[in-house]
Amino acid sequence: MYDAGKVIVGLLVFLCLITFPVWYNVGSGKGDFKPDLQLGTQEKECVAPKLQIRASHMQLLDTWRDTVVREGPRLYRTWNGKTFEMSLTKTCLRCHSKKEKFCDECHSYAGVEPNCWNCHVIPKETQ
Repeated sequence: MYDAGKVIVGLLVFLCLITFPVWYNVGSGKGDFKPDLQLGTQEKECVAPKLQIRASHMQLLDTWRDTVVREGPRLYRTWNGKTFEMSLTKTCLRCHSKKEKFCDECHSYAGVEPNCWNCHVIPKETQ
């Protein structure tokens, strides 16, 4: 193997290039940035635990939409027995009424564009 040195150097250059974004963010202090989300209410309880909502709220909203439109029931029973209306505007936006400081902040951080507002009216900001 006469090219072993070139292969090793090539692998090192590749590893440096592929991990550059991680090292750049760690070095600039942006690696641990989290959005500052502001709730619009003092409610202490959501329709699901916080970690579950953060990870899969879009699936929950899609399930709600499909259930209400195709099957008709409008009540959602939570893991602890509490019931909520299956509605983005009547349930979720009652607590998360500051769209720019809650929804947009997190979606911008995650780099996603939700399609909620294709059908729903953008809520007026409430203080």
